[in-house]
Amino acid sequence: MTVPIAIIGAGIAGLAAANTLHKAGHAVHLFDKSRGSGGRMSSKRCDVGVLDLGAQYFTARDRRFVDEVQQWQAKGWAIEWEPHLYHYKNGQLTPSPDEQTRWVGKPRMSAITRGLLGHLPVSFSCQITDLIHGEKHWHLLDAEGDEHGPFSHVIIATPAPQATSLLASAPKLASTAAGVKMEPAWAVALAFESPLDTPMEGCFVQGSPLDWLARNRSKPGRDSQPDTWVLHATSAWSKQNLDLPKEAVIEQLHGAFAELMHFPTPAPIFSLAHRWLYARPAAAHEWGALADADLGLYACGDWCLSGRVEGAWLSGQEAARRLIEHLA
Repeated sequence: MTVPIAIIGAGIAGLAAANTLHKAGHAVHLFDKSRGSGGRMSSKRCDVGVLDLGAQYFTARDRRFVDEVQQWQAKGWAIEWEPHLYHYKNGQLTPSPDEQTRWVGKPRMSAITRGLLGHLPVSFSCQITDLIHGEKHWHLLDAEGDEHGPFSHVIIATPAPQATSLLASAPKLASTAAGVKMEPAWAVALAFESPLDTPMEGCFVQGSPLDWLARNRSKPGRDSQPDTWVLHATSAWSKQNLDLPKEAVIEQLHGAFAELMHFPTPAPIFSLAHRWLYARPAAAHEWGALADADLGLYACGDWCLSGRVEGAWLSGQEAARRLIEHLA
């Protein structure tokens, strides 16, 4: 019997690792505490359609990732987004076009991770809390007290603070992960009955509780929705207001949005707030992935590199590459 490799986390890093291993002929099994794949690239279904509350778009710079994104495009999972971009600074709103190619999932961000998951075996709504290393194999314990295994190797593809406790049997890796600071971010969605009278479709914001805002329907495949806007707060504001009730978060960020718009915005017909506790690493690193090959324990994620979608994918690939190399 082939003993599979366990991958904890079905976001972009975990799925990149899973696909690389699967293509190399290794059996894998994914675990995720959420109800679906995607992590911060997931999309939320709600009364006004499907919203991208996490990653708003991504860019591709590294040749390997460029090739990968072109494959996603060919499969219909990803498409270029060319928004009318603005910049808000010192109370001024100015058009801010650039040459950057921005990609989004189609018809929602989660289409990419759903495509990558394909038919790979996965256990959703399963939070792994502990790893037990026997003589030969790994066993995983979940929050319900159930045991999963045996597994030949384990790849941890979660944000650094969650990875730290799972890396307890490799103290060196655990202390590296523990040293990574992750920044939080509040996200708010507002839907309006009539489209707001503005050509703006994306905006980089300075000097406000907001950091970024996007008109969701300007992204390809989302045009049937009411006029829905996704607002991201700055890390600093999110940190200060980490435990603020959602209603208050919506009220304050809606206020910041209205101020920026320079015209009276009507009351939204729908609103929601989502707190990303580990939205992005505070600094970039150059580890690629963390590995204790003798133990058969690996860790990957955007926090091992750049904090971007590209960094997460490259890190997952790197973890899988090191594992395959060790098995060779």
